[in-house]
Amino acid sequence: MLGSMLDVGKWPVFALLRPEDLRLIRQACVFGSAGNEALYVTVNDEVFSLGTNCSGCLGLGDAQSTIEPRRIDILCGKKIVSLSYGTGPHVVIATADGEVFAWGHNGYSQLGNGTTNHGLTPAQVSANLLSKKVTEVACGSHHTIALTTEGEVYAWGYNNSGQVGSGSKANQPTPRRVSSCLQSKVVVNIACGQLCSMAVLDNGEAYGWGYNCNGQLGLGNNGNQQTPCRIAALHGINIVQIVCGYAHTLALTDEGAVYAWGANSYGQLGTGNKGNQAVPTLINTDKERMVEVAACHAAHTSAAKTQSGQVLMWGQCRGQAVLSPHLTHFTCTDDVFACFATPSVTWHLLTVDGDDYLTVAQSLKKEFDSPEISDLKFLVDGKCIHVHKALLKIRCEHFRALLNETDEESIEIDQFSYLVYRAFLEYLYTDTINLPPEDAVGLLDLATFYRETRLKRLCQETIKRGISEENAIALLSAAVKYEARELEEFCFKFCVNHMTAVTQTQAFVDMDHDLLKNFIHKASRYGAFKN
Repeated sequence: MLGSMLDVGKWPVFALLRPEDLRLIRQACVFGSAGNEALYVTVNDEVFSLGTNCSGCLGLGDAQSTIEPRRIDILCGKKIVSLSYGTGPHVVIATADGEVFAWGHNGYSQLGNGTTNHGLTPAQVSANLLSKKVTEVACGSHHTIALTTEGEVYAWGYNNSGQVGSGSKANQPTPRRVSSCLQSKVVVNIACGQLCSMAVLDNGEAYGWGYNCNGQLGLGNNGNQQTPCRIAALHGINIVQIVCGYAHTLALTDEGAVYAWGANSYGQLGTGNKGNQAVPTLINTDKERMVEVAACHAAHTSAAKTQSGQVLMWGQCRGQAVLSPHLTHFTCTDDVFACFATPSVTWHLLTVDGDDYLTVAQSLKKEFDSPEISDLKFLVDGKCIHVHKALLKIRCEHFRALLNETDEESIEIDQFSYLVYRAFLEYLYTDTINLPPEDAVGLLDLATFYRETRLKRLCQETIKRGISEENAIALLSAAVKYEARELEEFCFKFCVNHMTAVTQTQAFVDMDHDLLKNFIHKASRYGAFKN
């Protein structure tokens, strides 16, 4: 289960969740006009949503906003393989079984159910799709397209610019096969801008239809298209992935090159200027091979990932225009949209790498005090703690010296308690401590003894967070004893500020004579006894 955690920390809406909920997330999507709506899937295949719930887009059966995640019962266990959303917003998913479900805004029949009533709960899109298996869905502002296992494209919803590809401008109330020149072709990838649709064929050709006033179809003109048109300028170039921004398009070739076209007022084409391009333009990526391009119909931001794992971004960046690809410190394109895009929304369904993959840190944490492959055990208060010599040597100078001099398989410890010593060893595996403040005092003693500066600091933080009128004197005594000057000052000030209550505790009555004398002297200098 540890390996299934998806890191959603950069998406502000997920700050509403408790750490124990965050640990269970396996897939996630952030959407909405301000990035204030989210849907996520847990390791148990339960589906939850939270946020402002515009047009019932959370799929909860009502239009109530919620800061607590609520479960979407009908989607639990469905195994989502593709998810997209519109501006309304409406939300569409494809499941592992090839079924399509849609909910939310439906003013233009973008839910494909033949009505224009908003859908408060997910409903299967059945018209013309029941015998089909859908593998991918894409939404524009108010239209939807779906790709089947056979490489067919179906479209429905808003059609003011021909984005449904039906040959007319009438809205399409239920899924309709996009045919004309795609009739006998096999499509492998689809994408939608606000008002346009794009498709990539198995032979690497790219097609576009719908709105084209910014040149986002890449056809060399600005005329809208009511049926799919092949992008002739890409003839002989093999496209493997296509993505759409608000009004621009990015395409990745099989050789790792990136082409861009369409609107460019924020520099989202990466051409070094703000001029729109009606034909695909090769982007300068310093001869680096790209393996992924990213854009989202809600934003004017572009991103790409290099073969070596570096992430580039360009276009709108927190209100600024970045005109050429700029190297970021991120490791995935998703983070570009979390941190730089307006709004902060996901460009595709976030999915954890693999169900059983553990990071180095997670692997170490899992092996702490596990007898299976340990090669050393500590005996403390008659109890065993199982560890690994190599890790202790790497993590702690004290153990490096000690274990180089001994090949014992068991070491007895008598100067520290089991609780404290176990917390110390666990810290070497996890970088964190998990102790109540009173026990952290014992760990502070150990950290001082082993000269573990960072651990000493962590103990002091834990003690500060847990100080109370009852334990303040005990913690002050410990700070003095272990020469933790900053902590001593903190505890002293707390005692002075709560003088009446602190002086009535048993700990104050039992206080060491020298410490008491010193405390009274210092408190009087501090002005504690002035009327």
